[in-house]
Amino acid sequence: MSEPVLNDYQFKQKHLLGLSDYTADDIKFVLHQAKTFREVLNRPVPKVPTLRDKTIVNLFYENSTRTRLSFELAQKRMGADVVNFSAGTSSTRKGESLKDTIRNISSMKIDMVVVRHESPGVPHFLTQCVDASIINAGDGAHEHPTQALLDMFTIRQVHPDLKGRKIAIIGDITHSRVVRSNIIGLIKLGAEVTICGPKPLLPRFVDTLGANVSYNLEETLRWCDVAMALRIQMERMGAVTDLFPSLREYHQLFGIKMEHLERYPDFIIMHPGPINRGVEMESDVADSDRAVILDQVTNGLAVRMAILYLLSGGNRV
Repeated sequence: MSEPVLNDYQFKQKHLLGLSDYTADDIKFVLHQAKTFREVLNRPVPKVPTLRDKTIVNLFYENSTRTRLSFELAQKRMGADVVNFSAGTSSTRKGESLKDTIRNISSMKIDMVVVRHESPGVPHFLTQCVDASIINAGDGAHEHPTQALLDMFTIRQVHPDLKGRKIAIIGDITHSRVVRSNIIGLIKLGAEVTICGPKPLLPRFVDTLGANVSYNLEETLRWCDVAMALRIQMERMGAVTDLFPSLREYHQLFGIKMEHLERYPDFIIMHPGPINRGVEMESDVADSDRAVILDQVTNGLAVRMAILYLLSGGNRV
């Protein structure tokens, strides 16, 4: 399918649970729609009233800053009524179940739910409890589809055609929900993906998704068009020494350094954030003109506006 035309393609999805449920054409259409909203963000008044009659609940059972703020800002810039739910100040602390919580929220006549939860599969479970559209904002180490979509959107600003592009994902693969969605989406759009990191941080499932595996950062950076570093998620792995000796050694072996930029002048640098400066990459690398990390943040707003619009019924059967 060539780049889809808005009036021609019928988007049939009701939810965004993961990119495994989306076809390559669905993904291309979302990214095409996001270009429109990216233009909206450049206007003096970056707002459109496309969700004026919609009520959206942000249901976050895990701490989040960038994802939650991005969704909330996207919703408000589109005129939606927004309800923010925080597990730490809710009746879940009194023993209320997830099912009862979502049913009580649903009785308030909501249209969409954006959910983040530490347990994989929760977004799928919610589709069985309510009629509202469900958007997965991260479920455990399973998927984070909107992050992958904004990553692909950002890459396409530099490389419009992903077919044949070489994408390296470097770091803590085991504990990342971003990596699964990215591998699925990138391969569907024709890219070649290599994951790279210490062996204890590379899970077995990546082979089943079609990604190459490397344990050598130098070879990986020499090969790639895009280097996406992932945060070392110390809060998910307990004692760091269980998986690698030290953060200092990790940086020596797998941290992107200025010398790599000088040696390999073509690849761009990405990171889903937050960055552990001096671990995944040197601070100067994160601030260099080869990094598109801040573009990822802005593009995330446009991509989430596009998803909200499409799942609310915009140009959908």
